[in-house]
Amino acid sequence: MDRRRITCTSMLLLTILLFLSTSISARPHTSIPQTPIKAGYYPSWLYPSFPPSSINPSLFTHVLFAFAEPDPSTFQLTISSSDAAILANFSSSLRAKPVKTLLSIGGGGANTTVFEKLASAPSSRAVFIQSTISVARRYELDGVDLDWEFPANPGQMSDLGDLFVEWRAAVEEEAAATGRPRLLLTAAVYFAQRFFLPGDVPRAYPAAAIAASLDWVNAMCFDFHGSWDTSATGEHAALYDSASNVSGSYGLKSWVAAGVPAKKVVIGLPLYGRTWRLKNPAEHGIGAAAVGVGSGEDGVMRYDDVVDYNKEKNAHVVFDKMVVGVYSYAGDNWIGYDDLRSVRKKIEYAKGLGLGGYFFWAIGYNKDWSISKGAWKAWGH
Repeated sequence: MDRRRITCTSMLLLTILLFLSTSISARPHTSIPQTPIKAGYYPSWLYPSFPPSSINPSLFTHVLFAFAEPDPSTFQLTISSSDAAILANFSSSLRAKPVKTLLSIGGGGANTTVFEKLASAPSSRAVFIQSTISVARRYELDGVDLDWEFPANPGQMSDLGDLFVEWRAAVEEEAAATGRPRLLLTAAVYFAQRFFLPGDVPRAYPAAAIAASLDWVNAMCFDFHGSWDTSATGEHAALYDSASNVSGSYGLKSWVAAGVPAKKVVIGLPLYGRTWRLKNPAEHGIGAAAVGVGSGEDGVMRYDDVVDYNKEKNAHVVFDKMVVGVYSYAGDNWIGYDDLRSVRKKIEYAKGLGLGGYFFWAIGYNKDWSISKGAWKAWGH
């Protein structure tokens, strides 16, 4: 069968879900967020220096544990012995708090071939789906999140749609059978609904399946520039870009234009910066000539380290309202990042677009919770 076509079973499930979401009763679909999403990913590798008990649960509505991966042979979601203790700690630390917990599967370093294979057939999808439900229940989590970076062609995007539709049907069925609240189902996705950059295989996310099946998507509105292009500085999470469509505003609008309800789209906010080494320290604006990466591992610096660096080096800090981003420079080192000013502007934009909320990558990279506190207040209730 042509892998670009949705299977008959998945098409039927998708049709049912779409019907429910557009019911003539005019009642809101239960999966559309009714309160703002104020989420953050917790990277397990921060343990033990930053254990789950260090998370301030009053600053988030949802916290996602990052990451777990499926077994490459069986496609079952597996939790390593080292992660099992951390995940148990994560769950127990937040279980009694006014915050929901999810397990994120995949991540930027995951083996994409495994996701390609497991999503390609109903049998492997079923194995994976049932294992995710089992793991979520075992650790008393509220949901699961998929971070497949990224389906590489139209066929894989179609398979992803099948996976989402069948996953939603499975969590609905499990909730009905057990009487427990349905598990949340979310995904971390590319900043735009379509891949359009030079060199990309043209492809688009399955918007109809996402709209019907997921509670929301976390649009990764960052990493637009970085160590893969060291010729010029760039704001890696620019909200606007007058010279191209590589911007958060373009990406977010593309998701809504594709048919995903705005309330199911969540803007991603980075708590880290990307760095360059200036060719000429006297030329230090956005787009200035560079000759390599600057401070940090592979040109990446956590926000708390950026704040400390700026203070230590007495760096010049510039807020660029045209792109809605911040950069600092000291000598030949240049850092592009977000601070509370740019985060507030992005939240204002997201609210104006009717989006569902925001998420941070990543919890633990903040400076005294300053941005998380400001973001919570800026969005309101």
